Amino acid sequence: MVKPYLLTKDGVQRLSNELDNLKTEGRERLAERLQQALEDGQDDDFVDNAELDAARHEQSFLEGRIQELEAILGNYQLIGELTVKKSVIGIGAHVTVVEVGYEDEEETYHLVGPAEADPVDGRISNESPLGKALLGKKKGQSVTISAPNGETEFKIIKIKY
Repeated sequence: MVKPYLLTKDGVQRLSNELDNLKTEGRERLAERLQQALEDGQDDDFVDNAELDAARHEQSFLEGRIQELEAILGNYQLIGELTVKKSVIGIGAHVTVVEVGYEDEEETYHLVGPAEADPVDGRISNESPLGKALLGKKKGQSVTISAPNGETEFKIIKIKY
């Protein structure tokens, strides 16, 4: 059996919305682009139609993402359904940490499954180096991860579910 994707309720909603958008507006936009490329290519050498090639390339990415989202949404487990001790960091936790040496710069991360991770938006995967290090830890503990510029130590300030 394939391991289910771990998602939050928000993640399920976000991915469902993306899938709906890709299947409707995304495919419509792409169909228009393909049609335009075909029409423009009738005057040129059809074999050398860069716009048509680019539109077909975009089509393969769009259909690939649709398949990926359908697979995720067809086999997921809500993080909220997992049994978690609230004093220990688990998937679904919002964790506030500070990098040792930079105590005035708190950062808060939402620990999620890989399918909905987005570090720019503060959602880190439980499979990322920091996510793995945080799992099972408590407030006040420190974790050390290997980063490109060497070892980085973080102190856990707050855990919230």
